[in-house]
Amino acid sequence: MENSTPFFQRPLIYGLLLPVVFVLGIVAGYLLWGRTPPATATADSPATLATPTVQVRRYDVSVDDDPFIGPENAPVTIIEFSDYQCRYCKKWHDEVLDRMMANYPDQIRFVYRDFPLISIHPGAAPAAEAADCAGEQGSYWPFYQALFSMKYDLTTEAYQQYAAELGLDTQAFAECLTDRRYESEVMGDYNYAVNLGVSSTPTFFINGIPIVGAQPYDVFKQIIDQELAGEIP
Repeated sequence: MENSTPFFQRPLIYGLLLPVVFVLGIVAGYLLWGRTPPATATADSPATLATPTVQVRRYDVSVDDDPFIGPENAPVTIIEFSDYQCRYCKKWHDEVLDRMMANYPDQIRFVYRDFPLISIHPGAAPAAEAADCAGEQGSYWPFYQALFSMKYDLTTEAYQQYAAELGLDTQAFAECLTDRRYESEVMGDYNYAVNLGVSSTPTFFINGIPIVGAQPYDVFKQIIDQELAGEIP
């Protein structure tokens, strides 16, 4: 999990928000911003959602006009705030995303929103802008995949190379980059996330329930299954 503390000084859990901690096996699992006391599981039992003494807090998180995959009316919406230069974001992308979408093709809408950690990742915001420029030509997700492949460095030349390999109109793409056409879009996502309380990447909201960090597939599967079954208050 990578942190943007220089830009956002508030702690991740603040005010009346208390952590909900699940333990997967013998290690700490993940944090939910909520108001449920910690739950534990033994090494030979699966992590389970604790019976809450108060309702898990859900946040009303806008999808804005950001790109998504999966049905728009899916019963589960997962919003990720992410950074193209974040190694943990890449880890989650490589290990979880495709498997999750393959196993829940009709149940999940996955929305990607930008949260570039500018203080430590100078290439993250320009990469996000480049993805949006590719999106103008209907190639947001192929470009997204290319960026997380990390085949090339996060440079203007690399973005042009990706664009060429994806068969984009490279002149139009270059003009979009030069004009910084999506700078305000990317920073709008960033500022929205900061105001929401996000301070590190990746951060997810599953139907409004926050999950912090590059958690493994089984963590997402458990919550998705419980959401589909209506088991989480």
